[in-house]
Amino acid sequence: MIRSPGTAGFESRPAPVASARLTNAIAASLAIGTLSLCLVVTLTVLSIKVTMAMPIPA
Repeated sequence: MIRSPGTAGFESRPAPVASARLTNAIAASLAIGTLSLCLVVTLTVLSIKVTMAMPIPA
């Protein structure tokens, strides 16, 4: 079987799949999402600690 020239499989140069602008936008949205999740978890932990520190009304 003879290979056709120009069909080198994995040896060919990779083609860009997304623009740099799109990649930066995705990275920024992931960073914002991660920070938001950290903030929510921190507020949840703090509110649980405050709730546990309150005396139980009798």
